Amino acid sequence: MIEHEVIIVGAGLAGSWTAMVAGQRGVKDIGVLSKIHPLRSHSGAAQGGIAAALNNARPVAGTGPRGPLEPVPQGEDPPDSPELHMFDTIKGSDWLGDQDAIEIMVNEAPEIIYAYEHMGCVFSRLPDGRIAQRRFGGHSAPRANYAADYTGHVLLHTIHEQALQHGVEFYSEWYCMDLLVEDNVCRGVVAMDVLTGEIHTMRAKAVMFGTGGYGRAFEVTSNAYANTGDGVAIAYNAGVPLMDMEFVQFHPTGLYEHGILMSEACRGEGGYLTNSEDERFMERYAPDKMELAPRDLVSRSEQTEIDEGRGIGPDGKGIYLDLRHLGAEKIKARLPQIRELAIDFVGVDPIDDPIPIQPTAHYSMGGIPTDADGQVIANADGQVIADADGTPVVGFYAAGECACVSVHGANRLGTNSLLEASVFGRRAGHAIADFVQNGAELHPVTGDPAERNRQRVARLMDGAGSESVEAIAQELKQTMTDDCGIYRDKERLAQAMQHVGEMQERFKDARVMDKSKRFNTDVLAAFETEHLLTFSEVIVAGALAREESRGAHYRTDFPKRDDEGWLKHTVAHKGEPGEGPRLSDKGVNIDWDRFPPQERKY
Repeated sequence: MIEHEVIIVGAGLAGSWTAMVAGQRGVKDIGVLSKIHPLRSHSGAAQGGIAAALNNARPVAGTGPRGPLEPVPQGEDPPDSPELHMFDTIKGSDWLGDQDAIEIMVNEAPEIIYAYEHMGCVFSRLPDGRIAQRRFGGHSAPRANYAADYTGHVLLHTIHEQALQHGVEFYSEWYCMDLLVEDNVCRGVVAMDVLTGEIHTMRAKAVMFGTGGYGRAFEVTSNAYANTGDGVAIAYNAGVPLMDMEFVQFHPTGLYEHGILMSEACRGEGGYLTNSEDERFMERYAPDKMELAPRDLVSRSEQTEIDEGRGIGPDGKGIYLDLRHLGAEKIKARLPQIRELAIDFVGVDPIDDPIPIQPTAHYSMGGIPTDADGQVIANADGQVIADADGTPVVGFYAAGECACVSVHGANRLGTNSLLEASVFGRRAGHAIADFVQNGAELHPVTGDPAERNRQRVARLMDGAGSESVEAIAQELKQTMTDDCGIYRDKERLAQAMQHVGEMQERFKDARVMDKSKRFNTDVLAAFETEHLLTFSEVIVAGALAREESRGAHYRTDFPKRDDEGWLKHTVAHKGEPGEGPRLSDKGVNIDWDRFPPQERKY
């Protein structure tokens, strides 16, 4: 049995911030589990920027021409502020974001950026030395602070280095299999050392999940292969409800047929979206914002063009992203990774030709419900949350994409994800340090959790099953894409629910071909597929119940937003074996004097 004061699952920005801050605060024994190498965490794939209202895009009084990185001329944009950032985020969320949490995020954003800077993060700069900022969809002012188009990469390396400096121990290529919760107290996890196949019970006073999103439930996704929603499913199986899982964002610009992200920075720098008739079609859908409308609106606009026969490519399911008018110098300076990816994967140099792209499953707004300090707020015994605060699971925390503090509501604005992971990962680090240093106990666990999970592996390896794990996974992804994608309706959602249930039954007869212990990726794929099946049912159940259209959730049979009936969060509780999720709801925290709901137009 392995023991730590704190165990963190996930080594992306949220988990690494938590580990670093807890270490800075004097917590001496911190272990971070990552099922891949920590620096391969999906935070590193973020490209375009991290939001903060620094107001650097406006010129300094008395300065003259600035050359190729000249800031936006005075008068073209309003002065930026946390208040404006807050309004944009609330509007982007389609008024489902909790406004108290959003206010915390936007107010702490500048402090986070300067913290990164002081730790040595290499941001792109204006000629006078200030951090460069550019436009992003749904934001009223340029507030995306960036490092060319490698922003997540440089942020992750910066924080990982600092965590190591503070003595954090990283378990590279360890896979979390189970969360140990008894009597509403989190006591640790069960994890597999992938290299040896050995399974260990790991006890801790506090556990934090920073396990990322679940885009791999869909056929075409920008997400890494590791993003199979393990943390979300593990928490749900341990009795923790999930919140707002029906809200899955499709990014407008995934590379055609691959899903590899073509950063929103492409449009932030002035890129165009065109159809097979060479039209900038966003004039029809968001004439004021054009390509810089929020992602949910742009993705639906692209899908409409495709559905109406104006798509590109052999199957007509693509759209063009045109950067040619930006010029070679600007593309090479600000979008070097985008150019490299387009050349390597589709043989297109964006200096000379438009890039084929398509809407791509990208981000999960829902997840494990938490407060603003990362404390998981839910009843671990599966009872309905009856009040706005819920009941904390003692010693269990979450932050980043796997969590739902609900700053994104029904739709996330670009550059707010790196910010959310950083702000709430840091806050979770402080909360965990307080919890551990104020007398938290290392609680015992009942029985032998590691042995229970060894039996799970044995059933997969030794059973005489006939079902292919990979075949089930691919069928699930096709089902989720076809029946629970950008456009949804009752008939297709009901069909998806039936199919997911059937696949869950088939999985009980799944087989694993590799019988070895060392680095058995077949076993990992089986657990990942089981997790995909677990939370996909929750996504479909929430989408079927929510009879309105809001943000990324669009019902063609209920095309209007319904504040009277649905201005509330969906909370899904694990039902009895053979039953689907039980749904309840939770109120949205709204400042009715400052930011009451209004029609969302761009």
